[in-house]
Amino acid sequence: MILGDLIPRAAHSDASTVAVWHIGLALVSHRQENEGVRLCLGGIEMARPVKLYNHAVAPNPRRVRIFAAEKGIELSLEEVDILAGQSRTPEFLAKNSSGGVPLLELDDGSYLSESVAICRYLEGLYPEPNLLGRDLREQAEIERWNRRMELELFAAIGRTIQNTSPIFQGRYKQFPDYGEAQRTVVHQRLERMDRELNGHQFVAGDRFTIADITALVAIDIGGRLADIKIAPELAYLTRWYELVSSRPSANA
Repeated sequence: MILGDLIPRAAHSDASTVAVWHIGLALVSHRQENEGVRLCLGGIEMARPVKLYNHAVAPNPRRVRIFAAEKGIELSLEEVDILAGQSRTPEFLAKNSSGGVPLLELDDGSYLSESVAICRYLEGLYPEPNLLGRDLREQAEIERWNRRMELELFAAIGRTIQNTSPIFQGRYKQFPDYGEAQRTVVHQRLERMDRELNGHQFVAGDRFTIADITALVAIDIGGRLADIKIAPELAYLTRWYELVSSRPSANA
């Protein structure tokens, strides 16, 4: 099991025909010519649910679920019990040699793994609302902050969990002292994040992006599996966390 691993409308009644028609047109306008996500329903092209191999608790599948929910993408979820080794079977490894989730199944029978790669693919198919940057400068800025959240926060939380959580006992050789040292790194990064959010509503600037999603799933899994909490004196970080946690997509 990989720590990164552990760590949703069709209308048919006559009364809803007009609504379906408008939704279909909106969806088609964002899909261009990619037939892999189109479904003809009564002559109107509708979005086919996108199949995602998922784990309900793991943070990386949740990252994709939140990203998709922000865009109104319907996901067909197939649960993979990574704790029971289902992602390590020969059948699953043939789909993803890394043996992890999330994993996106494409219409041509191929598969796409890695959460950010999946998000980039979905952004290409569903450009709005934009979460990865509208132009080169904004794309670079969002990428910068997303990588900071991944490398400086998410990864340190992962190392804390892997080395201190009972869920990993017997799965990995744990180094509790190192895990506690990483916990200190996490809290230092949260303090810095509080300072960075002074004057900014979101992680990468003035709007919600993938960088906020990455930070949210990291902090949430840290709280769930390592009792990592945002200190109450971190007012800017607390404000940000309450804001992003209250978005409907956070429940995806």
